[in-house]
Amino acid sequence: MDYRTKIAIITLLYMRRRRRHRFWVHRQYRRSHSEYYRLVQELRFDDVLFQRYFRLNKTEFDKLLTILAPRITMQNTSFRLAIPPAERLAICLRYLATGDSFTTISYSYRVGVCTVASIVGAVSQAIWECLLDDYMPVPSKQDCSNIAAGFLEQWNFPNCLGSIDGKHVVIQAPPNSGSLFHNYKGTFSLVLLAVVDAKYLFRIIDVGGYGRNSDGGTLANSAFGEALRNGNLDLPDDSVLPGSQHCTPLPHVFVGDEAFPLQRNLLRPFPGCNLSREKRIYNYRLSRARLTVECAFGILTSQWRMYRRLLTVNPAKAEVCVNRGGLYH
Repeated sequence: MDYRTKIAIITLLYMRRRRRHRFWVHRQYRRSHSEYYRLVQELRFDDVLFQRYFRLNKTEFDKLLTILAPRITMQNTSFRLAIPPAERLAICLRYLATGDSFTTISYSYRVGVCTVASIVGAVSQAIWECLLDDYMPVPSKQDCSNIAAGFLEQWNFPNCLGSIDGKHVVIQAPPNSGSLFHNYKGTFSLVLLAVVDAKYLFRIIDVGGYGRNSDGGTLANSAFGEALRNGNLDLPDDSVLPGSQHCTPLPHVFVGDEAFPLQRNLLRPFPGCNLSREKRIYNYRLSRARLTVECAFGILTSQWRMYRRLLTVNPAKAEVCVNRGGLYH
């Protein structure tokens, strides 16, 4: 080995040592300079600012932490201390609330970019698994009857079980994906398909549809759409519409826009412009009932700004994050 090779090896080892030392210097001040240990602790004295920062108040944050702590707590090692569960939850909520890049959050919380990515994915998955049964259970027949009563009372549309629509969540184009995620708006996206009740609450969601598919195609490819098409949903029995006791009982239905197909339990508006008075009244009533899902998407994006940003993560992680946002709406 000549002297030039020895110099090159020594230089490389020195540069690697400096790089490792730089990262450890950056992270060893986490407990004194991190946004969690400084700003977040100050925000705990102001309920309004804490709510704006995390999109949850202190009571909701602590309750969520109590539920998730057993799932997101990591063990300390002789090499270094693990990030506490409260800080892990704060990192995840901050990403969902702002949609900032992992790099920006890593600077604020004094952790690595890969650490932020790992925390966001793990905590989002834990939120989905721990809260699903309590916050978004499968609607029973009695739940469906209550939803139908709510639509009749608030939106004057009888026998309605929910308003259905899809929302495109913009993502960075995945490598080697071709045109699978390319939508009609010219961006790349995943589709969030949702059923919303009369009070703007998400009752059923399906995430992961390719952006190139229409809402009708996304519904057809989803588990909910297949159950709806095959008649496997536990829906209430057919009932007579108010004021038409002499007519035949009609089925309970979901309402959607022109992108959805007409089915026994799925209604859409009449197409065209030159419609009769009866058809125009029907379209008006259906439009009022269908408006709930549009408003729910607006509330969701206002609460969790992640939905307004370009998600620079892979589709699998984007699906987990989108699931979490719809669940804790």
